Amino acid sequence: MSTTPPSPLLFALREGTRDCHKALEARLPFFSPGFDSAAYRRLLQAYYGFHTPLEHHLSDYQGPERRKTATLARDLLALNLSAADIGALPQCQALPAIHDEASALGVMYVLEGSTLGGQVLKRAMAERLGIGHDSGAAFLDVYGELTGSYWRSFLERLGQASAAAPSHAITVQAAIDTFTRFEAWLDQRNVLN
Repeated sequence: MSTTPPSPLLFALREGTRDCHKALEARLPFFSPGFDSAAYRRLLQAYYGFHTPLEHHLSDYQGPERRKTATLARDLLALNLSAADIGALPQCQALPAIHDEASALGVMYVLEGSTLGGQVLKRAMAERLGIGHDSGAAFLDVYGELTGSYWRSFLERLGQASAAAPSHAITVQAAIDTFTRFEAWLDQRNVLN
């Protein structure tokens, strides 16, 4: 295990997003008593509606290996939506602004961090709902065995960007905007606690 301290930018992101991250996490319904397969499907539909336009928005800043919408679509198909149903899902229009590398890194921090959290959710959904990789939960483990190496490579990218201290505020604000806009979208879709 590495004992290297976090980069200044990673530290700024953790500190700057702590409150909005906790607020959103507290409202996600994965561990709520009434959370069932239908609620899970509605939640994934909302995730798809946020990730699809956001990944298009991020396409100049991240490679195709980090895209998640195809996996979300496969999960929704496994959960009995048709391709036409998926194509008709509402998509978020109020996305965080991405103007440059600094703002893209803030958005990606939220997306990549949630991928780590998916590891816990993957096990919980298997236990609670009987949903696994081939039956609607592949998104929760979208990178599979590459999750750790993808996270480390993202941390290296943040470390390289740490030298540009004036851009830290832009990156942190983009991450905050991503959390708040995602929460607002999920609220609009009526899938939060």
